[in-house]
Amino acid sequence: MILIDGNRVAKEIKEEIALATNEIISNGGRAPHLAAILVGHDGGSESYVNFKMKDCAEVGFESSLIRFEDDVTEDELFATIDKLNNDVNVDGFIVQLPLPKHIDENKVLEAINPKKDVDGFHPVNVGKMMTGLPSFVSATPLGITILLKRYNIETSGKHCVVLGRSNIVGRPMSVLMSQKEMNSTVTVVHSQTKNIKEICASADILISAMGKPGLVTADMVKDGAVVIDVGTTRVKSDKTKSGFKLAGDVDFENVAEKCSFITPVPGGVGPMTRLALLLNTLEAAKTSNT
Repeated sequence: MILIDGNRVAKEIKEEIALATNEIISNGGRAPHLAAILVGHDGGSESYVNFKMKDCAEVGFESSLIRFEDDVTEDELFATIDKLNNDVNVDGFIVQLPLPKHIDENKVLEAINPKKDVDGFHPVNVGKMMTGLPSFVSATPLGITILLKRYNIETSGKHCVVLGRSNIVGRPMSVLMSQKEMNSTVTVVHSQTKNIKEICASADILISAMGKPGLVTADMVKDGAVVIDVGTTRVKSDKTKSGFKLAGDVDFENVAEKCSFITPVPGGVGPMTRLALLLNTLEAAKTSNT
């Protein structure tokens, strides 16, 4: 069994991004600029955005954080999005999800200029990704494909099972794996799928993005399978100072011994999700610097 080290791969690619950033600047361009809009004080969102800002500093990007309280109006939020859409010094920006219930998330995502939508959530980018056109791909699926490539994991002709059908991970992941670059035969399973265990047990590559700790057990994984765990659920733990830990979808202790490759939680997919955002921002900057 080989442990897929997302932290190591992310560090390697960050160094490549930093070199590319220096090249842009040395050629008379400006550093890529990523902005983030954060609404409220959700602990997970706060932590994630802070990591994103730290990542930007590590690779030489400029970054901006725009904060609003939970009671921000849609009009105020849309005005800020419009301002960022038209700011020539901002290459890409994200609106951190989730948003308060009185804000329509779909309207917010549609309001972002697709050319600055480095999260890859805008319908234009999703449509381009579906048809194989150049686009910004949502961060987690992009990060996973990079991990598979960096570890030289064979995907062509392999049966890939994706657990979950969310617009952020499951659906785009299934599309990417079925396209010519990855060439897998893909099955998507979800909460209403019958015979989930049998389907999963037939997978050469199993990608779980259900958000249910311990969902994937040893009897759902065939010998030699590649297992990618996207789950990051916060659960109680008496082994950490905070009293909580991140738990993946996979019963790692019992599943790992059956795998050829497996991602841990944390330290697997998570670092690659953040890295993919940097890659998308770099691409946006290259376009705006030309």
